[in-house]
Amino acid sequence: MRNLSRRDCDACNKQGFNVPARKNGYAIPALNVQNLESLTAVAEAAAKEKSPVIIQITPSVIKYAGLQYITGLPKTATALQPVPMAIHLDHGDSFETASKCVEAGFSSVMIGGSFLEFAENVALSNRVVDTAHPKGVSVEAELGKLAGVEERSVAEKDAILTDPETAVEFVEKTGVDTLVVAIGTSHGAYKFKSEAKLDLERLKMISEKISIPLVLHSASSVPQDLVEKAKKYGAELAGAKGIPED
Repeated sequence: MRNLSRRDCDACNKQGFNVPARKNGYAIPALNVQNLESLTAVAEAAAKEKSPVIIQITPSVIKYAGLQYITGLPKTATALQPVPMAIHLDHGDSFETASKCVEAGFSSVMIGGSFLEFAENVALSNRVVDTAHPKGVSVEAELGKLAGVEERSVAEKDAILTDPETAVEFVEKTGVDTLVVAIGTSHGAYKFKSEAKLDLERLKMISEKISIPLVLHSASSVPQDLVEKAKKYGAELAGAKGIPED
């Protein structure tokens, strides 16, 4: 995980997190928050580990909490904590949602157009880029279809892995700052019906062909000891699993 100054983080926001994570070859955690409690947990953990973090907010959370309320919480955290933090729209479902988040002061926004045809995805992503970049806001787009149980996920049999050459064309035509690629990850705690199989060779090929940072959605693990602990205290997480840690 990176350990940057606030100035470095500002540069990252404007250059797609390209300084210095891409250069030095390490990942940045992106964690979803829904309320004060989840935000506090993420912010305090990031500070304890001396790791910058991407605080993610989904359209459903915006609908639940209200844009100004849910934006104010992470803004406060970024001012109080000693590590760089970005405020990111996760799974942006429309141009309107993305543009509202740009105006609200988000560091970056995602526009999820992978469910569209290629040309439509390019057009939608371009529209968001044209709105976000003048404000110094990074844009994340998605190419390929992920399986799972979250917004706009598809059944495992319908998942489409990202083609490296198409990724090159997409990035050239859109000017996005980061790109979500599909290499076999799957959305949600109950995401995998079978064992996870990641196409790491595909990931390597894409990484070698484009210079912007890549994003892996749902690349986290769900440690079974925590599932058992949750069950002990009354939570029901039957079948929850993620990417193996070994």
